[in-house]
Amino acid sequence: MIDLRRDGDVHILRFDAGENRFGPDFLDAVEGALDSLEGAEGPGALVTTGTGKFYSNGLDLDWLGANEDKFEPYLERVHGLYARLLSLPLPTVAAVNGHAFAGGGMLVLAHDFAVMRDDRGYFCLPEVDLGMSFTPGMSALIQARLTAPVAHEAMITGRRYTAAQALDAGFVQRTAPEDGVLPAALELAASLAPKQGKSVGRIRAGMYGPALAALRGPALG
Repeated sequence: MIDLRRDGDVHILRFDAGENRFGPDFLDAVEGALDSLEGAEGPGALVTTGTGKFYSNGLDLDWLGANEDKFEPYLERVHGLYARLLSLPLPTVAAVNGHAFAGGGMLVLAHDFAVMRDDRGYFCLPEVDLGMSFTPGMSALIQARLTAPVAHEAMITGRRYTAAQALDAGFVQRTAPEDGVLPAALELAASLAPKQGKSVGRIRAGMYGPALAALRGPALG
């Protein structure tokens, strides 16, 4: 489900659970990996990526349907994942190998930078088409990382963005062919690895203080 390995100074966290939805087991595994990274010493950076045609499709709606009484604690765990990435004392790069939908798209936005596959896959925040709203924490994260017009369009219309469109909109910073996504992300992460990780974390905390506060507060406001 989760594979954490190292390539020089870059830690690679690979999601390998089909659509990589945020089920409890998936969250357990990712949280465990982040636990180990938070205590790492020396230069370092993190790259996350998926497998096949999915980076992540976000919330595990099937699990939620069977566990409605756990809705708010579950959202708090998801918010906690975004907050941990946004405050991680390492530079972070998402290697978006395929679809990044809903919560998976927000996971991309919790990284410093992102590289997206240019021949297949969409970035999309489809909550409006699912009859769902954004939590205060999710709204704060999206609006902290995107310009106001882009956030408005993405959240109100549920538009599906190709890699080229996602690049223009600022969801991602680079695009690459399928076999070049991870190498490009590794190259970018390696260039950032010498940065002082704790300083990176503190700078982000200052930049995104309101978003972090919203993500760490009550999930439903």
